[in-house]
Amino acid sequence: MPQLSVINTISVPAGMEQQAEHVRQEYVNYFSKQAGFVSSTFYKSINRQDDGSIQYVNIVVWASYEHFAAVVNNGFANAEGENNDGMRVLGRGFPAPIVVSPGQYQVIASNGTVEAIAGKDH
Repeated sequence: MPQLSVINTISVPAGMEQQAEHVRQEYVNYFSKQAGFVSSTFYKSINRQDDGSIQYVNIVVWASYEHFAAVVNNGFANAEGENNDGMRVLGRGFPAPIVVSPGQYQVIASNGTVEAIAGKDH
């Protein structure tokens, strides 16, 4: 089973950054206690949009699609995205006017130097 990366882009209006970061942390706390959770990485743009908003990218890695689906479960079936634990998942847990664009991805190629450097003698 290949890992699944859930990659959400999040558009946060000026002045709501702290709230968005808090909501994200609440979800990471919840997800990290679930079977199949691997990791989460949160990015914040260094540039603001013309309207003052700022973009974030949140990447949550699951051991498999099945692990992800088990946590999201009922969230696929209702407009609120509420899962069986009462959590609003699939990017729906952020208050308006924060806009989340969720997506699920599998790695098909990875190019980097971390593995090469780690194996070298210094």
